Amino acid sequence: MKLSIITSLTAPGVEMFTTLTEAQLRNRLEPEKGVFIAESPKVIRVALNAGYEPLALLCERRHIEGDAADIIARAGDIPIYTGERELLAALTGYTLTRGVLCAMRRPQAKGVDEVCRDARRVVVIDGVVDTTNIGAIFRSAAALGFDAVVLTTNSCDPLNRRAVRVSMGSVFLVPWAWMETPATEATGITDCMHVLGFKTAAMALTDNSVSLDDPRLAAEPRLALIMGTEGDGLPHSTIAAADYVVRIPMAHGVDSLNVAAASAVAFWELRKR
Repeated sequence: MKLSIITSLTAPGVEMFTTLTEAQLRNRLEPEKGVFIAESPKVIRVALNAGYEPLALLCERRHIEGDAADIIARAGDIPIYTGERELLAALTGYTLTRGVLCAMRRPQAKGVDEVCRDARRVVVIDGVVDTTNIGAIFRSAAALGFDAVVLTTNSCDPLNRRAVRVSMGSVFLVPWAWMETPATEATGITDCMHVLGFKTAAMALTDNSVSLDDPRLAAEPRLALIMGTEGDGLPHSTIAAADYVVRIPMAHGVDSLNVAAASAVAFWELRKR
C-alpha cells in the first residue's frame, strides 16, 4: 500500500482529484492517458467488477480499514491519499461521496458498429448535455435491458464525474460509443442506424406521431430509440428521417416529460420481450 497522508489539497499527486477540469481529465489530445473519477465505494466496486483500471484513491482515514478496505485490497499497488475529514470536505462535492474517490483509466473508445453489433434495443442520445440526465438515462438503460447507448459528440461525456455518480455505476454496465457523424448532417443519425440494421424511433411531439404502446414498435426486431436535448428536442430533419415518431400519452394537459423520465418510460415499454 502506497499510503500518503496529505495536509493540503495542493499536495503533489492529488491534482486529478482537486484541480483538473473534466476536459483535462478526459485528455482529448492523448485519449490513452485519459482519466475519470468514480465516487463512493459502491460505484467504485461496480467499475472494478467491470474491469476498469484504478490509478489512485483518495479517502478519509477511517475508510482505509472500513468502507474502502476491500477496494484497496483489489486495487493493487496504487497511491492512496488520505487526510483529515475537515481537509477533504473542502474538496467540492466531497461530502457527497461517502468518503472515497477513485481515479480510473478511461477505457479505449468503442465504435458504434461494435456496441450495436448484437444489440436489439439501442438508445441514441442527441445533444443531451445535462450530466444528471445522462447518468439517469444510463441507469434506466441498464435496469430495463437496453443493449447499448450511442451519443452524438455534442452530448455530455458519460464518464463525467457527476454523470457516473448519478448513474450509480451503470455507465460501466452498458456498452456505449460516440457517433462521430456531425449533428448538423440532416439524416446522419438515422442513416447510421439504418446501415447497422435498425429501424429508428424518434421521441417527439408531432401530428403524425404514434403512441409509445403502438404494437408495431415492440414488434420491431431491432429498434434504435432517438432522444433529443432537454430544451429543443430533436432536429426536425432527424424527426422527418425516422421510421417512427413516438409520443408518450399524457394526462392533465402535461405536454412532455424530462428526457431522463421519458427514457425510463420508453425503455420499459420497448424493452426486449
